[in-house]
Amino acid sequence: MIQKISIRMTKEHGFALDDNRTLTELNPKEMLLYAAADCAGRTIVGLLKEHTAQMTSLVITLEGTLSTPKLIAESRYTSFNIIYLAECETLKDQIIISRAINLAHDKYCGMLLMLRKIAPLAHETSIVTTGVEQEA
Repeated sequence: MIQKISIRMTKEHGFALDDNRTLTELNPKEMLLYAAADCAGRTIVGLLKEHTAQMTSLVITLEGTLSTPKLIAESRYTSFNIIYLAECETLKDQIIISRAINLAHDKYCGMLLMLRKIAPLAHETSIVTTGVEQEA
């Protein structure tokens, strides 16, 4: 069984669930996924504060594969996959955002480091540049 949580960056650079559920509606295993996705998002935003890169959108989806076909107390995660979908205005922003995502994913997000102790963690990154760049 796969559990999935998606969060979206808000205008205030915080994060909210992307499916209109509230945190109180999540089961404890989904809360773990939410906490890790939120940690990754906050880490990325924090890293970008040191740069002038502007990210117009960020959606983080974290999937966890459970060891049982139905959710029960004994279910445990056997693997994770995190998907980063970002939008920005320029190619320069895209390069900086890509670096921030990689640093957060590989080094600075403590929750993702903990997930790796539980099960393998794969990731995918997609960054779309929406602006029209002018050559100098």
